[in-house]
Amino acid sequence: MFWVIVVAMAVVVGGAALVALGGGGSMPEAAPDRISARLPQDRPLGKADVDELRLPMALRGYRMDEVDDVLDRLGAELAYRDVRIAELEAAAHLRGAVEATTAPDPGAEPLPGLEQFARVVEPAVALAEQPAAEQAPEDAKPAAEK
Repeated sequence: MFWVIVVAMAVVVGGAALVALGGGGSMPEAAPDRISARLPQDRPLGKADVDELRLPMALRGYRMDEVDDVLDRLGAELAYRDVRIAELEAAAHLRGAVEATTAPDPGAEPLPGLEQFARVVEPAVALAEQPAAEQAPEDAKPAAEK
């Protein structure tokens, strides 16, 4: 029995040495494990570009250099978009301030409901613009005028 175990161990060790030295055939070439869909360089990234992106796996997770490149690109584009949004908001705010200081177009249509408001306010404005003597009621006028 001892000799059977020794022979079995010799066969196993010899087979392992034969495979390690390439006698049992060779392994196929490793397929390149890189990003399959490259990020477009000629235009800004979109949601579809990020959705299609598949980062390659390494022995212990993802390849750090590939992930760093993608995150750097996304960070740069987000920073550019933030600056552009701030510029557009500032321009809109400035445009709104200029439009607020200019007089409205007299030919423009009034807002809905302003006609009713004007009917109530116009008599009060006309009354306020009259001289004080005209505003006094009849019984409060001096006796000489009566």
